[in-house]
Amino acid sequence: EHLLLEPEVLSVLAPPFVSRTQAESEMLRSHGKLRRSFIRKKRELPPSVAPTPNQGGDEAGGRIEDISVPKNIDLMALPQLCFPGGLQVTSEQKEEQFHFLVFTDILGNKTHGVVMQCYRPILQSAWLSKCPKLFCAYSICVISKHPYFTALKDCLSCLLIQLRTCRLSDMEERVKEFAAKLTLVPIPPPGQLHLMFTIRPLTIILPSREDKDHPVIDLDLHLPFLCFRPQQLLQVLSCLLQEQRVVLFSADWARLTLVAESLLLFLQPLLWQHPYVPVLAKGMLDFLMAPTAFLMGCHLSHFADISAETDDLILINIDNGSLSTSTFDTVDLPDIPPVAAHCFTQRCKLLRIHFDLDQCHHASCTDISEQRAQRRTWQRSLNSDIQRIALELIVNIFRDVSSHLNYEHRVFHSEEFLKTREPAEQLFYKKVLETHIFHSFLKDRLNRKMDSFARMELSTRSEMQNTTPKPIKVFKLPDFPASLSFHSVQSYYIELIQQLGKAIFYVQSENSAMLARYYYLRGLINTLCSRRLDALSDFQNLNKTDTAIFPTRLVTWLVDSLQRDERQQAERRPELKRLILKVDNEKPLVEPDDHVKKFQLPCKPLHQEEFMRCVQECRIVRDVATIQRLFDALTDSQPKQVDPELFRVFYTFWKDMEAEAQDVNLPSDVIDRLDNSECVYKLSSCVKTSHGVGKIAMTQKRLFLLTEGRPGFLEITKFRDIQEVKITSVPFLLVRIPSLRIQTSSRPEAFEANLKTETELWNLVIKEMWAGRKMADQHKDPQYMTQALTNVLLIDAVTGCLQNQRSITAASKLAYFDKIRQEVPMIVPKTTSETLKHKINPSLDLAEPQTVHVLLYSPGQLTGTGKVGDMNPKLWVALSGGKVVVFDAASWSMLQDCIQKFGTFGLNKIHLILSSEQVWIGSQDSVIYIIDTHSMSCNKQLTEHRHDVTGLAVDATFFPSLLTYSCSRDGMILQWDSSSLKVKRQFLLSCDYLSSIQIHNSALWCCEYTLSPLSPSFNQCF
Repeated sequence: EHLLLEPEVLSVLAPPFVSRTQAESEMLRSHGKLRRSFIRKKRELPPSVAPTPNQGGDEAGGRIEDISVPKNIDLMALPQLCFPGGLQVTSEQKEEQFHFLVFTDILGNKTHGVVMQCYRPILQSAWLSKCPKLFCAYSICVISKHPYFTALKDCLSCLLIQLRTCRLSDMEERVKEFAAKLTLVPIPPPGQLHLMFTIRPLTIILPSREDKDHPVIDLDLHLPFLCFRPQQLLQVLSCLLQEQRVVLFSADWARLTLVAESLLLFLQPLLWQHPYVPVLAKGMLDFLMAPTAFLMGCHLSHFADISAETDDLILINIDNGSLSTSTFDTVDLPDIPPVAAHCFTQRCKLLRIHFDLDQCHHASCTDISEQRAQRRTWQRSLNSDIQRIALELIVNIFRDVSSHLNYEHRVFHSEEFLKTREPAEQLFYKKVLETHIFHSFLKDRLNRKMDSFARMELSTRSEMQNTTPKPIKVFKLPDFPASLSFHSVQSYYIELIQQLGKAIFYVQSENSAMLARYYYLRGLINTLCSRRLDALSDFQNLNKTDTAIFPTRLVTWLVDSLQRDERQQAERRPELKRLILKVDNEKPLVEPDDHVKKFQLPCKPLHQEEFMRCVQECRIVRDVATIQRLFDALTDSQPKQVDPELFRVFYTFWKDMEAEAQDVNLPSDVIDRLDNSECVYKLSSCVKTSHGVGKIAMTQKRLFLLTEGRPGFLEITKFRDIQEVKITSVPFLLVRIPSLRIQTSSRPEAFEANLKTETELWNLVIKEMWAGRKMADQHKDPQYMTQALTNVLLIDAVTGCLQNQRSITAASKLAYFDKIRQEVPMIVPKTTSETLKHKINPSLDLAEPQTVHVLLYSPGQLTGTGKVGDMNPKLWVALSGGKVVVFDAASWSMLQDCIQKFGTFGLNKIHLILSSEQVWIGSQDSVIYIIDTHSMSCNKQLTEHRHDVTGLAVDATFFPSLLTYSCSRDGMILQWDSSSLKVKRQFLLSCDYLSSIQIHNSALWCCEYTLSPLSPSFNQCF
């Protein structure tokens, strides 16, 4: 056996590596030779650039601090993790090996490490001269906040070439120089811009995150597919979703972290909430005794011992692709629902996970850079396909969760959700619904987070599935300076700033998303060079082009660090003055309301406000006026509070009616006579009618008779054909039986049914549906019929739960449309009736009606063409309070995920910029918001106005180049380039109130509102 030694940290190299003063330089030269404790000058850097050296240096010094390692890295555990199998002394030199680490602090923040392990001969003294030559391992670990596993492995591979040929005395200096170069590389902002730099002999790509909610993906996501069959992979994912105690095993330390990271990425956007240690050193195996859920990784040599000495562990052998438990050879856990699992396995069959097979028809690459680029392109495409398949799996598992959420009251109806699952799936969902990982997922759903899950769920039920992936752009950094002196590094940054300036110039009129990324990078580099005003100017331009990546904390730090003269200069520049004012007035961020409630029936009497909240929580009805009528019905002739037992009975009746409507068993020939959307919502007992014996059935469109004996369908009437409904009586022996008579326009004779005790209820129900149908037809608004049906179901539930002589009287308070029909003639003016084609309610999903401020119709294809970019027409509705609701104008259905709120005040104007596929929204908070009509996201804001934005106009004279005009209340008019979002001209009208602008015959017409002592007047000018 090999001799094992106790590893220790020889040196810690941390920025800054370059400083302005000679004294600091002397200190840094000795920095890498210290052991255990390291002294450096701490600089006050902003949080977002703290890991990168401030090459410009602050003039103000900071206090001296004892630093041995970054705060969230345990220096005591690091040596063990760098040598997880132990530090060995061997008689032969072994090949270099790499493995990967993930450190997690108590708050769940991750730091990542890439370890290169090499062997060097041990210097032999005189007394060892007769011993065979010995070799000892040493490790170099590069630690980063971001999981750049492949890029950092490539960097270390380049360093390895230098270390193989250098003397031992020069090794630390080479490593220090290598570390200093890495700190010159900025992290790319989220989006489609990747960075490229060169460390001889390799060109290395630093990929960006897809968006701010996604981690960097810099590894091969197909590795788990090489280790497991799709069915086994589903078992592994099921274990993680159910938060089991999972241990990965492999004989290759590197494989543990790469597979574990891939598995957690497959769960996105669900986030693992428990201990995560993908590499456990030999001395850390006691971690596996933890009672909580975890995901850990061990060397395969420990498999037998761990299996024998622990209980209830899920043991996953990566090397042979097997799953077992520490008790049994098989895993007895509920499987992922079969429909989602089948879709996943079918998609996996289409993956091309073997590079050589996929590229065998291509010519051989004769250049290593070309070969690596070809492999990167293939891997990026494959990773994208795998992410899409994994995300589709998660969406298929949890697709219906949003249907059981009450967003306003943050309630998840778990019991109702479970009832909609198949019996074989319920055990899986019961376990998953109780996990921390699902609870965090619920918070994001209730916060209406527009992440990858929400986008895919929306795309599967709308036209958004036509969007295409955005192309990747690679920006090459300058070559590293030969000398890492202060002036050389400053020259490097100046060259980088110049290159970014050229990129901004060439891309500004073509791609606003890429322009934003260049502004971000240049602002970051200007910050490092202490060019604070230039940095603020870049971030101000970034704020206009993409607010999603605006670094709020960094900009706040920059503003706070401005010197007095810098502040005065900024105040003289209008765009910077506005940005500083925004930062200074920025209120402290209020922690979002992240609580999630499971619906529970009340335990105490409910007053009106409590009753309203409870009804909205359980999603019976949301409209405030309807809930007030329901409260009056349930408290008829009683104290104005609802007994909890009464509410429980009412809720049970309501849910039973919902279930019965789904479970009505109709003969096939009856189903064929109904429309596809029709459901039977009410069914009478078997009664005698003028057309025979049977049961009366009510749908949202008609009444029909289900005849007894041989089941048959006999239409009684459609609600729009009813002429009269009244209660009569028919003689039977010595008594008269209550009967319901319905006169219709479809047949001369009246329909009569001996409904006996049900007569009054059916009379009330039919009259309400009849009145709702008349309102819907006259106003061309189908929502009236939907509301009437809701009223009828409430009437039925109230009658069922009260069960007393006054139940019908109480329930009649809910017959809202019938009451209107009797009290107010439902007459729509002839002109309106002839002109009106359709009516929609933009406040449908809101508790109370909102005022409509502005409407905008954006044209599109009424019938899908299947072409990329073709979209249905849309109607944009701006409501009071800054809310925008979007309707699909082909079906007139509301796009649920497109309800957005802009600013804190109302919206004045909406305009469509056709060529750029943008919607511009002018707001009372002086901001112009710009929405992308494809993604329905708003990441751009124009803040040049100082007062309410009152008008927008587009000049398409020189199409496709568009000019946009905006005006504000104070008379300021700005002319914009619609592509670059830059102000081309501005002028000020002297007026009391500039209310709107319009382009007509190549002239700009302005409407001003002049206030006079006697009366206001409107003037036209151009």
